[in-house]
Formats: sequence, C-alpha cells, structure tokens
Amino acid sequence: MVLPGIQLRELRRTYGFEEVAIVPGDVTTNPDLSRTDLSIGPYNFTIPILASAMDAIVDPQFAGLMASAGGLGVMNLEGLYCRYEDPTDALKEISSAPKENVTDVLQRVYTAKFNENLVGRRVEEIKATGAVAAVSVTPQGTKRLAPLAVEAGADIIVVQSTVTTARHISNSFTGLRLNELTSQIGVPVLVGNTVTSSASLELMEQGIDGILVGVGPGAACTTRDVTGVGVPQVSATLEVAAARDEFFARTGKYVTVITDGGIRIGGDLCKAIAAGADGVMIGTPFAQTNEAPGGGFNWGMASPHPALPRGTRINVGVRASLDEVLFGPSHRTDGTQNLVGALQ
Repeated sequence: MVLPGIQLRELRRTYGFEEVAIVPGDVTTNPDLSRTDLSIGPYNFTIPILASAMDAIVDPQFAGLMASAGGLGVMNLEGLYCRYEDPTDALKEISSAPKENVTDVLQRVYTAKFNENLVGRRVEEIKATGAVAAVSVTPQGTKRLAPLAVEAGADIIVVQSTVTTARHISNSFTGLRLNELTSQIGVPVLVGNTVTSSASLELMEQGIDGILVGVGPGAACTTRDVTGVGVPQVSATLEVAAARDEFFARTGKYVTVITDGGIRIGGDLCKAIAAGADGVMIGTPFAQTNEAPGGGFNWGMASPHPALPRGTRINVGVRASLDEVLFGPSHRTDGTQNLVGALQ
C-alpha cells in the first residue's frame, strides 16, 4: 500500500566501518610528520578525538585528562552530574544492578531532580583542570541551560539528541531556534546528530561551528532496533562531509564534522577520517579505561528515557589506562589501543 503524499525511492547501498577498507596512496609519510590536529571554532586540539557526553565516561576529572592528552571531553549537563551533589552512589547503583532490572534502575536514578545550581559548579570544576569546558544539552534544555553554562565559563556548547534538525514541528511557539542561539551565545556551538547532507546543510545555515554524525551506531545504543532509524557511519560521514565542503565553497565558513559513535578500534577512526570527518567522538573505548567513572560499564544518553529507552547498560570491562588507549603502548592485537598511533 502506498500512502498519499509519500514518494517511493529506490533503496541505496550504504556502508559501515566493517564493510570498507582504505586504499593506500602513492606516497608514504613518517608518522612523526603526520598531522592529527583538530579545530573547533577558536580552539585547537592536538588529537582529533572527543570523549562522548556519557555519564559513565566524562565527569569533570575525565574532561581534564582528555585535555592533558590533547583532546576534548564533553560532559552531559542533563545527566547525573547535575542531579546529584555527589553522583558516586548513583553510579555504583547502576553498575551493580542485576541485568534484568537495569533499565528500571536507570529510569529511577535519572528521575532525581535536576539542580541548576550544579551547572555552574560542574563547569567550574572542568575549568579548574585546565580543560576547554564543553558541555552537552538536549534541544529541549538548550534555551534554559546553555546560558547558565556559558555564564559559568563554558567554552563550547553541544546541542545533541538522537536526531536533530533545523526544522522541528511541535505545538510550542517558543521552541529552540538554532540561528538565534548561535548568534547570541558567544561560544562555538556543535549540533547533532544527523546522517544526511540535506539536513546537515540546513543545520550549517543556522551558524553552527560543528556537526555530529551518527544515529544509533554506538555499542550502548539501540536506536536502530527500537525506531528503525539510522545510516551506517561511513556513508553518513561521506554525506555530511560533502555538505560541509559545499557549504564552505559557497560561504567561506568551515564547519567541523565529527563522526560520533560506532568507533571501536583504530581502523574505524582512520576510516572516519578518510571518509571526510575532521574528528571523531568515542564512547565505549573510553568507558573501558581505568579513569572512567562508570567502573567498566557504559550506557547511552537515551537509556534512561522514561517511555522509550533506546539503549542499555553494557559491561565493557576495564582494559587499560586512557593514555594506553590513545597513545599506547598497546598490549592487545585487536586495535583497541594506541588509536592515535593507528591514525599516524
């Protein structure tokens, strides 16, 4: 049955990391001569890697460690760290919950009242480590929380949900207008997530500084199972990178493209960069570090959703230090350590 107003299209083959390989070039380069830097607005990083805004990964201390390594940690401003003065017990409750009850536990723990007074405190804690303070908010929370974060010293605002578009249909007459946010907030704004060139171009037109690519590829995310929505990461990155290049040619403004999710090993990182990404956002490999607050567990931002959870807690184990994951030396042969070395 064809629904009125619905135009049928042919299916198009798309590709994920495990389905492609990089063809070697005609010139080789010494690793010490390769560039691995990343720029977001006025901020420059020596490695093109962001730590995902997941409560099991980025707390203020982990953000500081990422900064020391040359990257960027993004803290989830609507998660545990702005609901609990001390989130230690909440983190332990999630990690110790029986597998069959973990969704109920996540939903209950995340019903704790949001404390706006903790927004400034967490930003200040990140800044105290010497890090660029990057915080993530949902589109629904942006108008309320982004100004509070910036007032406290936040350097980068990340507006992030499962799918974010420039055009959103709702009953609200005062919804988020990204062009107003980018023109008034005074700091770089990254927006995600998206997987198509058309939606990406519309987002870029709003004045954003960076865009996150990926719907449902992460190990702790079940969005593709629950909603059927998503595009494999290599194809999605190619689409958004092409939109970035078109936008740059037309306007002269370069929008940073970050492939977010599904990156497990060094080869995945390299393929994302080869597909046109400027950098990557990584979750599970960092959840496996000694320094991550999740204690060897990870869960997605949509896992505690009260009506439609799109993820679960996964036991990823503790495998190595953050420094070993990023720079080695590697003690494994599966590509999960020395990610920067793989890129070089």
